[in-house]
Amino acid sequence: MSTVTERSDERELTAAVRGRVVARLAEYADEREAAGLPPEAESQRRVMVERLVDEELGARAREALVRGGGALERAAEERVAQAVTDALLGTGTLERLLADESVENICVNGCDVVWIRSADGLWRQGAPVAASDDELVDLVRGLAARVDGEERRFDRGMPRLNLQLPDGSRLFAVMAVTGRVSLSVRRHRFPAASMDDLVRLGVCDQAMAAFLTALVRARKNIIIGGGTNLGKTTVLRAFASQIPSTERLITIEDTFELGLGNDRAAHPNVVAMQAREPNIEGQGAIDQAELVRWGLRMSPDRVIVGEIRGSEVIPMCNAMSQGNDGSLSTIHASTSRGVFTKLAAYAAQAPERLSLEATNLLVASAVHFVVHLGWDAEGKRVIDSVREVVDADGAQLVSNEVYRPGSDGRAVPATPLRAQTLQELIAAGMDAQAAGFTWWGDGQ
Repeated sequence: MSTVTERSDERELTAAVRGRVVARLAEYADEREAAGLPPEAESQRRVMVERLVDEELGARAREALVRGGGALERAAEERVAQAVTDALLGTGTLERLLADESVENICVNGCDVVWIRSADGLWRQGAPVAASDDELVDLVRGLAARVDGEERRFDRGMPRLNLQLPDGSRLFAVMAVTGRVSLSVRRHRFPAASMDDLVRLGVCDQAMAAFLTALVRARKNIIIGGGTNLGKTTVLRAFASQIPSTERLITIEDTFELGLGNDRAAHPNVVAMQAREPNIEGQGAIDQAELVRWGLRMSPDRVIVGEIRGSEVIPMCNAMSQGNDGSLSTIHASTSRGVFTKLAAYAAQAPERLSLEATNLLVASAVHFVVHLGWDAEGKRVIDSVREVVDADGAQLVSNEVYRPGSDGRAVPATPLRAQTLQELIAAGMDAQAAGFTWWGDGQ
Protein backbone atom coordinates (compact mmCIF):
# COMPACT_ATOMS: atom_id res chain seq x y z
CA MET A 1 0.00 0.00 0.00
CA SER A 2 1.39 3.44 -0.96
CA THR A 3 2.14 6.11 1.61
CA VAL A 4 -0.54 8.38 0.11
CA THR A 5 -3.17 5.65 0.43
CA GLU A 6 -2.10 4.88 4.00
CA ARG A 7 -2.46 8.53 4.98
CA SER A 8 -5.88 8.70 3.31
CA ASP A 9 -7.00 5.59 5.20
CA GLU A 10 -5.75 7.08 8.47
CA ARG A 11 -7.64 10.32 7.85
CA GLU A 12 -10.83 8.41 7.09
CA LEU A 13 -10.41 6.28 10.21
CA THR A 14 -9.69 9.37 12.31
CA ALA A 15 -12.87 11.06 11.04
CA ALA A 16 -14.95 7.93 11.67
CA VAL A 17 -13.62 7.36 15.19
CA ARG A 18 -14.00 11.04 16.05
CA GLY A 19 -17.62 10.98 14.86
CA ARG A 20 -18.45 7.93 16.96
CA VAL A 21 -16.75 9.33 20.07
CA VAL A 22 -18.54 12.68 19.70
CA ALA A 23 -21.89 10.87 19.38
CA ARG A 24 -21.22 8.74 22.45
CA LEU A 25 -20.08 11.76 24.45
CA ALA A 26 -23.33 13.52 23.56
CA GLU A 27 -25.35 10.50 24.66
CA TYR A 28 -23.42 10.31 27.91
CA ALA A 29 -23.92 14.05 28.56
CA ASP A 30 -27.69 13.66 27.96
CA GLU A 31 -27.81 10.78 30.43
CA ARG A 32 -26.03 12.81 33.10
CA GLU A 33 -28.34 15.77 32.56
CA ALA A 34 -31.43 13.52 32.77
CA ALA A 35 -30.08 12.10 36.04
CA GLY A 36 -29.61 15.61 37.44
CA LEU A 37 -25.82 15.33 37.48
CA PRO A 38 -23.54 18.33 36.75
CA PRO A 39 -21.32 18.44 33.65
CA GLU A 40 -18.05 16.55 33.94
CA ALA A 41 -14.88 18.30 34.99
CA GLU A 42 -12.17 18.61 32.35
CA SER A 43 -10.08 15.83 33.96
CA GLN A 44 -13.07 13.48 33.94
CA ARG A 45 -13.85 14.32 30.34
CA ARG A 46 -10.28 13.59 29.30
CA VAL A 47 -10.43 10.14 30.89
CA MET A 48 -13.78 9.48 29.19
CA VAL A 49 -12.51 10.58 25.76
CA GLU A 50 -9.39 8.43 25.99
CA ARG A 51 -11.45 5.39 27.04
CA LEU A 52 -13.97 5.83 24.23
CA VAL A 53 -11.19 6.25 21.65
CA ASP A 54 -9.58 3.00 22.82
CA GLU A 55 -12.95 1.22 22.67
CA GLU A 56 -13.72 2.43 19.16
CA LEU A 57 -10.28 1.50 17.83
CA GLY A 58 -10.56 -1.90 19.51
CA ALA A 59 -13.98 -2.51 17.99
CA ARG A 60 -12.73 -1.63 14.50
CA ALA A 61 -9.71 -3.89 14.91
CA ARG A 62 -11.99 -6.81 15.84
CA GLU A 63 -14.25 -6.10 12.86
CA ALA A 64 -11.23 -6.13 10.53
CA LEU A 65 -10.13 -9.52 11.88
CA VAL A 66 -13.62 -10.98 11.44
CA ARG A 67 -13.63 -9.85 7.81
CA GLY A 68 -10.24 -11.41 7.35
CA GLY A 69 -8.44 -8.12 6.93
CA GLY A 70 -5.19 -7.07 8.55
CA ALA A 71 -5.07 -5.13 11.79
CA LEU A 72 -3.88 -1.53 11.77
CA GLU A 73 -0.21 -1.13 12.60
CA ARG A 74 0.42 -0.04 16.17
CA ALA A 75 2.12 3.21 15.11
CA ALA A 76 -0.78 4.12 12.83
CA GLU A 77 -3.28 3.32 15.57
CA GLU A 78 -1.41 5.58 17.98
CA ARG A 79 -1.45 8.41 15.42
CA VAL A 80 -5.20 8.04 14.96
CA ALA A 81 -5.81 7.95 18.72
CA GLN A 82 -3.63 11.05 19.22
CA ALA A 83 -5.37 12.94 16.40
CA VAL A 84 -8.85 12.23 17.79
CA THR A 85 -7.83 13.08 21.36
CA ASP A 86 -6.16 16.32 20.27
CA ALA A 87 -9.22 17.34 18.26
CA LEU A 88 -11.62 16.75 21.15
CA LEU A 89 -9.52 17.92 24.08
CA GLY A 90 -6.85 20.26 22.83
CA THR A 91 -6.12 22.41 19.83
CA GLY A 92 -6.34 19.68 17.23
CA THR A 93 -3.14 18.87 15.39
CA LEU A 94 -1.78 22.23 16.58
CA GLU A 95 -1.37 20.55 19.97
CA ARG A 96 1.90 18.88 19.00
CA LEU A 97 3.36 22.18 17.76
CA LEU A 98 2.25 24.09 20.84
CA ALA A 99 3.94 21.46 23.01
CA ASP A 100 7.29 22.28 21.34
CA GLU A 101 8.90 25.06 23.41
CA SER A 102 11.22 25.99 20.54
CA VAL A 103 8.27 27.02 18.35
CA GLU A 104 7.58 30.76 18.41
CA ASN A 105 5.07 31.31 15.61
CA ILE A 106 2.75 29.03 13.66
CA CYS A 107 1.26 30.32 10.41
CA VAL A 108 -1.32 28.28 8.50
CA ASN A 109 -2.08 29.46 4.94
CA GLY A 110 -4.67 26.74 4.31
CA CYS A 111 -4.94 23.38 6.07
CA ASP A 112 -1.88 21.87 4.33
CA VAL A 113 0.38 24.93 4.02
CA VAL A 114 1.93 25.31 7.46
CA TRP A 115 4.94 27.43 8.35
CA ILE A 116 6.69 27.32 11.71
CA ARG A 117 9.10 29.88 13.08
CA SER A 118 11.49 28.77 15.79
CA ALA A 119 13.17 30.86 18.46
CA ASP A 120 16.22 31.18 16.20
CA GLY A 121 14.12 33.22 13.76
CA LEU A 122 14.18 30.62 10.96
CA TRP A 123 11.04 29.45 9.15
CA ARG A 124 10.40 25.83 8.21
CA GLN A 125 7.46 24.10 6.60
CA GLY A 126 5.35 21.81 8.78
CA ALA A 127 2.84 19.00 8.29
CA PRO A 128 -0.86 19.71 7.55
CA VAL A 129 -2.98 20.64 10.56
CA ALA A 130 -6.30 19.48 9.09
CA ALA A 131 -7.58 17.24 6.30
CA SER A 132 -9.39 20.14 4.59
CA ASP A 133 -10.03 23.85 4.95
CA ASP A 134 -13.58 23.05 6.12
CA GLU A 135 -12.10 20.92 8.90
CA LEU A 136 -9.76 23.80 9.74
CA VAL A 137 -12.79 26.09 10.14
CA ASP A 138 -14.39 23.52 12.44
CA LEU A 139 -11.18 23.37 14.46
CA VAL A 140 -11.13 27.16 14.92
CA ARG A 141 -14.80 27.26 15.90
CA GLY A 142 -14.29 24.42 18.36
CA LEU A 143 -11.34 26.24 19.93
CA ALA A 144 -13.41 29.40 20.34
CA ALA A 145 -16.24 27.48 22.00
CA ARG A 146 -13.90 25.71 24.44
CA VAL A 147 -11.79 28.75 25.27
CA ASP A 148 -14.54 31.35 25.66
CA GLY A 149 -17.35 29.12 26.85
CA GLU A 150 -19.73 30.91 24.51
CA GLU A 151 -20.61 30.87 20.84
CA ARG A 152 -18.32 32.93 18.65
CA ARG A 153 -18.98 33.49 14.98
CA PHE A 154 -16.40 32.53 12.40
CA ASP A 155 -18.02 32.56 8.97
CA ARG A 156 -18.38 34.75 5.88
CA GLY A 157 -20.39 37.27 7.89
CA MET A 158 -17.71 37.46 10.62
CA PRO A 159 -14.54 36.35 8.81
CA ARG A 160 -12.05 36.92 11.63
CA LEU A 161 -11.52 35.52 15.10
CA ASN A 162 -9.06 36.57 17.79
CA LEU A 163 -8.62 34.52 20.96
CA GLN A 164 -6.18 33.29 23.58
CA LEU A 165 -5.42 29.58 23.73
CA PRO A 166 -5.23 27.70 27.05
CA ASP A 167 -1.41 27.87 27.09
CA GLY A 168 -1.48 31.67 26.71
CA SER A 169 -0.70 31.72 22.98
CA ARG A 170 -2.68 34.13 20.81
CA LEU A 171 -4.57 32.85 17.76
CA PHE A 172 -5.91 35.00 14.94
CA ALA A 173 -7.86 33.40 12.10
CA VAL A 174 -9.36 34.78 8.88
CA MET A 175 -11.52 33.35 6.12
CA ALA A 176 -13.51 34.59 3.11
CA VAL A 177 -11.24 37.65 2.68
CA THR A 178 -8.32 35.33 1.90
CA GLY A 179 -7.96 32.72 -0.81
CA ARG A 180 -7.91 29.99 1.85
CA VAL A 181 -8.70 29.79 5.54
CA SER A 182 -5.64 31.11 7.36
CA LEU A 183 -4.55 31.48 10.94
CA SER A 184 -1.53 32.49 12.94
CA VAL A 185 -0.55 31.47 16.46
CA ARG A 186 1.85 33.64 18.38
CA ARG A 187 3.60 31.98 21.30
CA HIS A 188 4.66 33.68 24.50
CA ARG A 189 7.85 31.93 25.50
CA PHE A 190 8.43 34.13 28.56
CA PRO A 191 5.10 34.49 30.40
CA ALA A 192 6.81 35.79 33.56
CA ALA A 193 9.76 37.84 32.29
CA SER A 194 12.08 39.79 34.58
CA MET A 195 14.74 42.41 34.01
CA ASP A 196 17.35 39.70 34.54
CA ASP A 197 15.71 37.78 31.69
CA LEU A 198 16.11 40.78 29.39
CA VAL A 199 19.82 40.88 30.21
CA ARG A 200 20.18 37.12 29.76
CA LEU A 201 18.43 37.26 26.39
CA GLY A 202 20.63 40.14 25.25
CA VAL A 203 17.75 42.61 24.92
CA CYS A 204 19.74 45.08 27.03
CA ASP A 205 22.86 45.11 29.18
CA GLN A 206 23.00 45.28 32.96
CA ALA A 207 23.55 49.04 33.01
CA MET A 208 20.48 49.74 30.90
CA ALA A 209 18.45 47.25 32.97
CA ALA A 210 19.31 49.27 36.08
CA PHE A 211 18.21 52.46 34.32
CA LEU A 212 14.92 50.95 33.11
CA THR A 213 14.22 49.50 36.55
CA ALA A 214 14.63 52.97 38.03
CA LEU A 215 12.16 54.39 35.48
CA VAL A 216 9.49 51.95 36.65
CA ARG A 217 10.20 52.48 40.34
CA ALA A 218 10.19 56.26 39.88
CA ARG A 219 6.68 55.86 38.43
CA LYS A 220 7.55 57.14 34.97
CA ASN A 221 4.89 56.61 32.29
CA ILE A 222 6.47 54.46 29.58
CA ILE A 223 5.38 53.42 26.09
CA ILE A 224 7.25 50.50 24.55
CA GLY A 225 7.44 50.69 20.77
CA GLY A 226 8.66 48.33 18.08
CA GLY A 227 7.67 46.27 15.08
CA THR A 228 5.72 43.05 14.98
CA ASN A 229 7.15 40.06 16.86
CA LEU A 230 9.93 42.03 18.54
CA GLY A 231 9.00 41.14 22.11
CA LYS A 232 7.19 44.29 23.27
CA THR A 233 4.87 42.28 25.54
CA THR A 234 7.82 40.41 27.07
CA VAL A 235 9.57 43.72 27.83
CA LEU A 236 6.36 45.11 29.34
CA ARG A 237 6.12 42.05 31.61
CA ALA A 238 9.73 42.60 32.68
CA PHE A 239 8.99 46.24 33.51
CA ALA A 240 5.89 45.20 35.47
CA SER A 241 8.03 42.78 37.50
CA GLN A 242 9.57 45.87 39.13
CA ILE A 243 6.23 47.25 40.33
CA PRO A 244 5.83 46.79 44.10
CA SER A 245 3.41 44.06 45.14
CA THR A 246 1.52 46.57 47.27
CA GLU A 247 0.16 48.40 44.23
CA ARG A 248 -3.22 47.81 42.58
CA LEU A 249 -2.99 47.23 38.82
CA ILE A 250 -5.67 47.42 36.16
CA THR A 251 -4.64 45.75 32.89
CA ILE A 252 -6.55 46.35 29.66
CA GLU A 253 -6.00 44.22 26.59
CA ASP A 254 -7.51 43.39 23.24
CA THR A 255 -6.81 39.72 24.03
CA PHE A 256 -5.49 38.47 27.38
CA GLU A 257 -1.71 38.08 27.10
CA LEU A 258 0.02 39.80 30.01
CA GLY A 259 -1.09 37.44 32.77
CA LEU A 260 0.25 39.68 35.53
CA GLY A 261 -2.32 38.35 37.96
CA ASN A 262 -1.08 34.78 37.54
CA ASP A 263 1.71 35.39 40.04
CA ARG A 264 -0.23 36.22 43.19
CA ALA A 265 2.95 36.81 45.16
CA ALA A 266 4.30 39.44 42.76
CA HIS A 267 0.96 41.07 41.92
CA PRO A 268 -1.81 40.08 44.34
CA ASN A 269 -4.12 42.99 43.48
CA VAL A 270 -4.79 42.85 39.74
CA VAL A 271 -7.96 43.27 37.70
CA ALA A 272 -7.47 42.10 34.11
CA MET A 273 -9.94 43.46 31.55
CA GLN A 274 -10.34 42.30 27.95
CA ALA A 275 -12.09 44.00 25.05
CA ARG A 276 -15.11 42.08 23.80
CA GLU A 277 -16.15 41.45 20.23
CA PRO A 278 -19.81 41.43 19.16
CA ASN A 279 -21.75 38.25 19.89
CA ILE A 280 -23.44 36.17 17.22
CA GLU A 281 -26.22 38.78 16.99
CA GLY A 282 -23.69 41.57 16.51
CA GLN A 283 -24.30 43.03 19.98
CA GLY A 284 -22.26 43.57 23.14
CA ALA A 285 -18.96 44.87 21.72
CA ILE A 286 -16.74 46.73 24.22
CA ASP A 287 -13.50 48.34 22.99
CA GLN A 288 -10.31 49.17 24.86
CA ALA A 289 -11.12 52.88 25.01
CA GLU A 290 -14.23 52.15 27.04
CA LEU A 291 -12.33 49.73 29.27
CA VAL A 292 -9.70 52.39 30.05
CA ARG A 293 -12.49 54.69 31.23
CA TRP A 294 -13.95 51.90 33.36
CA GLY A 295 -10.53 51.04 34.74
CA LEU A 296 -9.99 54.59 36.01
CA ARG A 297 -13.03 54.16 38.25
CA MET A 298 -11.53 51.09 39.91
CA SER A 299 -8.95 52.88 42.10
CA PRO A 300 -5.83 51.79 40.18
CA ASP A 301 -2.32 52.70 41.22
CA ARG A 302 -1.24 52.03 37.65
CA VAL A 303 -3.11 51.36 34.41
CA ILE A 304 -1.43 49.01 31.94
CA VAL A 305 -2.74 48.85 28.37
CA GLY A 306 -1.35 45.83 26.57
CA GLU A 307 -1.21 47.61 23.22
CA ILE A 308 -2.42 50.99 21.96
CA ARG A 309 -4.31 50.25 18.75
CA GLY A 310 -6.65 53.20 18.24
CA SER A 311 -9.01 55.51 20.09
CA GLU A 312 -7.90 54.25 23.53
CA VAL A 313 -4.84 56.51 23.13
CA ILE A 314 -6.78 59.50 24.47
CA PRO A 315 -8.19 57.96 27.68
CA MET A 316 -4.82 56.24 28.16
CA CYS A 317 -2.96 59.56 28.03
CA ASN A 318 -5.60 61.11 30.27
CA ALA A 319 -5.00 58.29 32.76
CA MET A 320 -1.24 58.88 32.65
CA SER A 321 -1.61 62.63 33.23
CA GLN A 322 -4.16 62.63 36.04
CA GLY A 323 -2.30 60.86 38.81
CA ASN A 324 -1.84 57.30 37.58
CA ASP A 325 1.89 57.78 37.05
CA GLY A 326 3.87 54.64 36.38
CA SER A 327 1.47 53.40 33.72
CA LEU A 328 2.72 51.29 30.85
CA SER A 329 1.69 50.41 27.32
CA THR A 330 3.04 49.19 23.97
CA ILE A 331 2.55 50.39 20.41
CA HIS A 332 3.62 49.31 16.93
CA ALA A 333 6.19 51.76 15.52
CA SER A 334 9.28 51.37 13.35
CA THR A 335 11.35 53.98 15.25
CA SER A 336 11.23 55.66 18.65
CA ARG A 337 10.29 58.97 17.04
CA GLY A 338 7.67 57.14 15.01
CA VAL A 339 5.86 56.34 18.27
CA PHE A 340 4.76 59.99 18.45
CA THR A 341 3.51 59.88 14.86
CA LYS A 342 1.42 56.78 15.61
CA LEU A 343 -0.02 58.36 18.77
CA ALA A 344 -1.01 61.46 16.78
CA ALA A 345 -2.57 59.36 14.01
CA TYR A 346 -4.65 57.35 16.48
CA ALA A 347 -5.76 60.52 18.27
CA ALA A 348 -6.83 62.10 14.99
CA GLN A 349 -8.96 59.03 14.18
CA ALA A 350 -10.58 58.89 17.64
CA PRO A 351 -14.08 60.30 18.19
CA GLU A 352 -12.52 63.38 19.84
CA ARG A 353 -10.66 64.17 16.57
CA LEU A 354 -7.79 65.93 18.35
CA SER A 355 -5.58 68.22 16.30
CA LEU A 356 -1.85 67.54 16.09
CA GLU A 357 -1.12 70.43 18.43
CA ALA A 358 -3.65 69.21 21.02
CA THR A 359 -2.35 65.65 20.74
CA ASN A 360 1.23 66.76 21.31
CA LEU A 361 0.22 68.72 24.41
CA LEU A 362 -1.64 65.66 25.73
CA VAL A 363 1.26 63.27 25.01
CA ALA A 364 3.84 65.65 26.49
CA SER A 365 1.84 65.89 29.71
CA ALA A 366 1.31 62.13 29.91
CA VAL A 367 4.26 60.17 28.52
CA HIS A 368 7.64 60.43 30.20
CA PHE A 369 9.69 57.91 28.21
CA VAL A 370 9.55 55.86 25.02
CA VAL A 371 11.55 52.63 24.88
CA HIS A 372 11.98 51.18 21.38
CA LEU A 373 12.87 47.66 20.28
CA GLY A 374 14.62 46.69 17.06
CA TRP A 375 16.96 44.12 15.52
CA ASP A 376 20.72 44.30 15.98
CA ALA A 377 23.30 43.43 13.34
CA GLU A 378 23.13 39.74 14.30
CA GLY A 379 19.35 39.58 13.98
CA LYS A 380 18.67 39.58 17.74
CA ARG A 381 15.92 41.52 19.49
CA VAL A 382 17.38 44.52 21.36
CA ILE A 383 16.40 47.84 22.84
CA ASP A 384 17.82 50.29 20.32
CA SER A 385 16.49 53.66 21.47
CA VAL A 386 15.15 55.41 24.58
CA ARG A 387 13.59 58.87 24.42
CA GLU A 388 12.74 61.23 27.26
CA VAL A 389 9.73 63.39 26.44
CA VAL A 390 10.51 67.02 27.24
CA ASP A 391 7.69 69.26 25.97
CA ALA A 392 5.38 70.11 23.09
CA ASP A 393 5.96 73.01 20.72
CA GLY A 394 3.00 73.37 18.38
CA ALA A 395 3.25 70.70 15.70
CA GLN A 396 6.47 69.34 17.22
CA LEU A 397 6.87 67.07 20.23
CA VAL A 398 10.25 67.73 21.83
CA SER A 399 12.21 64.73 23.13
CA ASN A 400 15.79 63.84 23.99
CA GLU A 401 17.11 60.55 22.62
CA VAL A 402 18.86 59.30 25.75
CA TYR A 403 20.01 56.15 23.95
CA ARG A 404 20.26 55.87 20.17
CA PRO A 405 21.03 52.92 17.84
CA GLY A 406 24.76 52.26 17.60
CA SER A 407 26.64 50.87 14.62
CA ASP A 408 25.60 47.32 15.59
CA GLY A 409 21.95 48.31 16.12
CA ARG A 410 22.17 48.17 19.91
CA ALA A 411 21.47 51.24 22.04
CA VAL A 412 24.40 53.46 23.00
CA PRO A 413 24.35 56.57 25.25
CA ALA A 414 23.41 59.75 23.42
CA THR A 415 21.79 62.81 25.03
CA PRO A 416 22.05 63.32 28.81
CA LEU A 417 18.97 63.02 31.00
CA ARG A 418 17.58 66.21 32.42
CA ALA A 419 19.06 66.94 35.83
CA GLN A 420 15.68 66.69 37.55
CA THR A 421 14.98 63.31 35.98
CA LEU A 422 18.38 61.97 36.98
CA GLN A 423 17.81 63.04 40.57
CA GLU A 424 14.38 61.39 40.57
CA LEU A 425 15.87 58.10 39.36
CA ILE A 426 18.60 58.23 41.99
CA ALA A 427 15.92 58.89 44.62
CA ALA A 428 14.12 55.79 43.32
CA GLY A 429 17.18 53.71 44.16
CA MET A 430 19.27 53.88 40.99
CA ASP A 431 23.02 53.71 41.40
CA ALA A 432 24.12 56.20 38.73
CA GLN A 433 27.56 54.62 38.44
CA ALA A 434 26.20 51.05 38.16
CA ALA A 435 23.70 52.26 35.58
CA GLY A 436 26.55 53.66 33.50
CA PHE A 437 25.67 57.32 33.93
CA THR A 438 29.10 58.54 35.03
CA TRP A 439 29.67 59.80 31.47
CA TRP A 440 26.94 62.37 32.18
CA GLY A 441 28.80 63.73 35.15
CA ASP A 442 26.35 65.31 37.59
CA GLY A 443 23.62 65.44 34.95
CA GLN A 444 23.86 69.20 34.52
